[in-house]
Amino acid sequence: MPRGLLMELKQLFDMVITLEDRLGSRCLLLSLMFFAVWVVGSGQVHYSVPEEAKHGTFVGRIAQDLGLELAELVPRLFRMASKGGGDLLEVNLQNGILFVNSRIDREELCGWNVECSIHLEVIVERPLQVFHVEVEVKDINDNPPVFRVKEQRVLVYESRLPDSLFPLEGASDEDVGTNSVLTYKLSSSEYFTLDVKTNHDDNTEIGLVLKKSLDREETPEHNLWLMATDGGKPELTGTAQLLVIVLDVNDNAPSFPQSEYEVRIFENSDNGTIVIRLNASDPDEGANREISYSFNSLVPPMVIDQFSIDSNTGEITIRKNLDFEKVNSYKIRVDATDRGHPPMAGHCTILVKVLDINDNVPQISLTSMSLPVREDAPLGTVIALISLSDPDFGANGKVTCTLSPHVPFKLVSTFKNYYSLVLDSALDRETLQNYELLVTARDGGSPSLSTTASVSVEVADVNDNPPTFAQPEYTIFVKENNPPGCHIFTVSAQDLDAQENALVSYSLVERRVGERALSSYVSVHADSGKVYALQPLDHEELELLQFQVSARDAGVPPLGSNVTLQVFVLDENDNAPALLPPGAGREGGAVSEMISRLVGAGQVVAKVRAVDADSGYNAWLSYELQPTADGARSPFRVGLYTGEISTTRALEEADAPRQRLLVLVKDHGEPSLTATATVLLSLVDNGQVPKTLSRASSGAAVGERALVDVNVYLIIAICAVSSLLVLTLLLYTALRCSAPPTESACTPGKPTLMCSSAVGSWSYSKEKRQRVCSGEGPPKADLMAFSPSLPPCPVAVDIGERQDLNDHCAKVSEISYITITWFFEIL
Repeated sequence: MPRGLLMELKQLFDMVITLEDRLGSRCLLLSLMFFAVWVVGSGQVHYSVPEEAKHGTFVGRIAQDLGLELAELVPRLFRMASKGGGDLLEVNLQNGILFVNSRIDREELCGWNVECSIHLEVIVERPLQVFHVEVEVKDINDNPPVFRVKEQRVLVYESRLPDSLFPLEGASDEDVGTNSVLTYKLSSSEYFTLDVKTNHDDNTEIGLVLKKSLDREETPEHNLWLMATDGGKPELTGTAQLLVIVLDVNDNAPSFPQSEYEVRIFENSDNGTIVIRLNASDPDEGANREISYSFNSLVPPMVIDQFSIDSNTGEITIRKNLDFEKVNSYKIRVDATDRGHPPMAGHCTILVKVLDINDNVPQISLTSMSLPVREDAPLGTVIALISLSDPDFGANGKVTCTLSPHVPFKLVSTFKNYYSLVLDSALDRETLQNYELLVTARDGGSPSLSTTASVSVEVADVNDNPPTFAQPEYTIFVKENNPPGCHIFTVSAQDLDAQENALVSYSLVERRVGERALSSYVSVHADSGKVYALQPLDHEELELLQFQVSARDAGVPPLGSNVTLQVFVLDENDNAPALLPPGAGREGGAVSEMISRLVGAGQVVAKVRAVDADSGYNAWLSYELQPTADGARSPFRVGLYTGEISTTRALEEADAPRQRLLVLVKDHGEPSLTATATVLLSLVDNGQVPKTLSRASSGAAVGERALVDVNVYLIIAICAVSSLLVLTLLLYTALRCSAPPTESACTPGKPTLMCSSAVGSWSYSKEKRQRVCSGEGPPKADLMAFSPSLPPCPVAVDIGERQDLNDHCAKVSEISYITITWFFEIL
């Protein structure tokens, strides 16, 4: 409990003990209960300290009294501010004791005010709390009474009658209370005595009283000493010399109807306004009754600067504007002096009280600004402390505070003329980054005065928004055999946050592509988002590379999102046709056949087999028979797309027994690539065919029949699997089409085109849909069809670039051709 409260408790307890005998134990109990309620309900910590206390003097255990733990003073940034008190008091953060830091002079701090206290504002952070502490400064008797004039001259006419009173200037004491209560004592004199009286304003008036008549010729001057003693312990004194000059003749002094006047005037009165008109009278006649008015010589210069007096009329007027906040009362001593010889004077006192008007605008002070404010700050977070002041009096000095416009903040009153600006609703920096608040302070005067202060509250960003991509998936087309390190795409993610929370970096989501790591194929630049192919891509090895790129911001903790990239590797004609090996048991790249001369026209005698690792048109092969060196017409021809060598006519005896055919195999790429096959045909008579060849032919026939049986089963299996695949595709298409269309949905493909072949009278229909979704336009269906005798298949425009569909058509042609040829061979 503060020491001030202990002292008050002791005083009250002494009072209760005194009243115990009179009121009984019941009243004593009620008194103690009342005092306990008074102490608990005080709501504010009070201390007291005597002025002039030495440095380090104990004032109170402020941390304990405020309910704060000693260990949390430093972490919570305990600090103390004093309004007008400077560094007079300080707090030891180790033990939480409030002590005197520097000399406290109550008179310098509070002047003539009876009550003097130091208001302390104690602030702690985390969370922010504000406490108000009042430290009362007790007066000690450290100032002796002081006379403003060390020598006072008193003019006394010898004709003055005993008991005449002559006003004297009293002493002043800067202390208050009993320390400033003065008693006066006059040095011993047979002619004069001292008169001391107190008026209704507790002002002490002293005067010199004449005890018996004076004789100027006997004693023209009297030297006296006036001593003032205060009521302190120990007592202090002050002295002044009184020089009484005895004047002769004029024995009637002017007199006023009353010795004291009280005037009230507003502080906004204009210069020249009449304060009072004095009217003194003198019973003498002639020049001895002509009166001149003047301020007494003891009137302070401040009064002379503020007022003027007309010596003839006695009118006191205002010279300068009055200010209630500086001086609220004036005491004016006026002398009325006649023109006799010697002149005589009468005296009166005018007490001018200045009335307050509402002429001061309220003042706003903003402290402890906690800016910027995090957008995730909890409700009730203190943003700033606001203190208001108005030097006016009464309702003119009563100030209220409002906040505008409608913002997620509010003002909370914490103490008289103290407010806290706190967070009232949630913040979102992405919606509004800065708030301009207007704090208005208005007093209770009529008319009221107001002032405003602007507060700019900046909202600090927190990492609450992950980077986002414009679409969840991108489709990229890259030609194979690209140079290593080429740029194939750029991903870009946007983050609504600011500064490092919006700093996005990109990385691959690592996975295995076959037996290799994804990072061996592609890489992404962490800052720019550019995707690079680290090595040449091979369509024959990898047609589709699907992976994810992750975008992460630099916030704490970081937020991120992923985007899927589908990289289609487009085929180029980089593989020449490759000849398949001849039949079992044969060596080399040449095809050797023995045929009978009796073979008729159109008979297939041999076949060149070749494949191309490319796809589409790049893998579509055609066969040409090269002319012989001598230019002779060969009795053989080769199927353009089948590679079957057949006779163009019946063989003759004149035909060479050994026919060497050179077959050129080329694809349809740009430019086309070729391969050459050599076919050696031996023409023999029918009876000259070796038995081993016949047996081999017979065995081959048996093998071919067995192969036919196996192939039949294979065809049935392939048809079953194909039917199941077609059924699945139809069901999937029906489900997709039945779903409501969305912006990112893919539409069905176009109708099927029929592709004819020049090889035979077969036709093949194939519809291949490539489902590619994009947020930039409606989905596309890749429709392909081709025919060797027709122009290339139509072109479909893919997302972001033009895509040639000839590779799809070529694949269909290759599969169709191989399947049909194989089927005919089996048959």
